Amino acid sequence: MEGVLVTGTARAHLVGECTRCLESLEEDLDVDLQELFAYDDKDIVEDEETSRLEDEYLDLEPLLRDAVVLALPFGPLCREDCPGLCPECGARLADDPEHDHGAPVDPRWAALTALTDDEATTGSKHRPGTDEE
Repeated sequence: MEGVLVTGTARAHLVGECTRCLESLEEDLDVDLQELFAYDDKDIVEDEETSRLEDEYLDLEPLLRDAVVLALPFGPLCREDCPGLCPECGARLADDPEHDHGAPVDPRWAALTALTDDEATTGSKHRPGTDEE
């Protein structure tokens, strides 16, 4: 008899958000616990990880905290194949799987797109340097 063996299951309700799409999520987490709390009068090797009884009372808070924190998912996801957010506009890709911004325009040619946009709105094909009447 070295101490009191505590065995049980802890249940925690998790509330958070998906790390890819920021959608809120909730789930329940069950964690199995087992820890030996040594009596004060026992001569066992002292270290920081040895749990002890304190005047016939057990402090379960560190045990519960450590077990639940270690069981938490590192990157919680709303579903395994979550596509996340669009890197350009931030739209949630799960809501619009066909989301597209078209072909990216080379910034060196961006000024020329303004000319083609003017042609489309006015309907004229006037070129600089030519005389059209």
